[in-house]
Amino acid sequence: MRKLGKPIISVMSVILLASLSFGLPANAAKTAGADNIQLQNDAPERYVVVPGDTLWGISARFLKDPWLWPQIWGMNRDEVKNPHKIYPGNVIALVKTPDGDRLRVVGEAGTIKLSPKVRVESAGDGSIPGIPTADIAPFLSQPRIIEENGLASAPLVLGSSDGRVILSAGDLAYASGLPKDKGSAWQAFRPGKTLKNPDNDEVLGYEAVYLGDINVEKFAAVSSITVVRSIQEIIKGDRLVPTPATTFNSYVPHAPNKAVKGRVISVYDGVAEAGRNSVVTLNKGVRDGLEVGHVLAVNSKSLAVSPEGRDSVPLPDERIGLLFIFRVFDKVSYALVMQSTRSIQLLDAVQNP
Repeated sequence: MRKLGKPIISVMSVILLASLSFGLPANAAKTAGADNIQLQNDAPERYVVVPGDTLWGISARFLKDPWLWPQIWGMNRDEVKNPHKIYPGNVIALVKTPDGDRLRVVGEAGTIKLSPKVRVESAGDGSIPGIPTADIAPFLSQPRIIEENGLASAPLVLGSSDGRVILSAGDLAYASGLPKDKGSAWQAFRPGKTLKNPDNDEVLGYEAVYLGDINVEKFAAVSSITVVRSIQEIIKGDRLVPTPATTFNSYVPHAPNKAVKGRVISVYDGVAEAGRNSVVTLNKGVRDGLEVGHVLAVNSKSLAVSPEGRDSVPLPDERIGLLFIFRVFDKVSYALVMQSTRSIQLLDAVQNP
């Protein structure tokens, strides 16, 4: 099992930090456990980036803890939100140096290829994202957490002129309360289930159920609308919300600065357990210190039957996965399951990795 070498303090170390080195800055050790970063036993000497790669996925080829990839690229805590661009065709090379193994992005002639600019991840940029953005895109523009009666004053679907009960893609219908200054692109929602803190029964919010996309054909006291897309039936009484712009931020994983202990309280689509690339809701949010980019470990409690066969004996908590926080509300947050060794279930515990 190979461990990373410690950074050297010299002119060369400054160059390495500017060139996507495997060296760790001094303050990274305080937050990331630099001394414990270990390479995979079968880490390749070179890897060519291909379309569809993510920084997390590439790092998993080299590191046992891929969420530490900001340290692979030599970023300190202040730089962690501004990662370097890496493109398909770039070569990731594992280079041996006197002070340990280092990872670099190299060109055909062995030269360092860099583009250290602040960016927003987008399809037109060409660089690879930090995490699978396709898995979280719908949750950036669609599902949301609302307060009680949070949709009560939103524009209202009135139904169709021919009396149809259920509206679907292509149907013409009518709505009231649509303002002209919010654009013509809207989404249909209805109030969903109540989200409660399992530890004290506090109401944390309410899920708004996304139903589909609406286009306003003509604004008036009673506006005409067309159902552009429906993933569930849209009916009279459903509410409309302006479609937000979808922006992919520079999602960079890092550990919370303080201790976080929470639980999985919901799995999207109403199922009771989640696996890799599933989206879960946690009972922690902004007020608890969570932010986009935080990585949390998932622990599962297990019971064993005593030798006598009469009592259940609690076993130590077992780490079964890693979550990446990508959208945060005041009291809850959405997280993407990045790794799981078995199904993640409701009420499983989450904490600092």
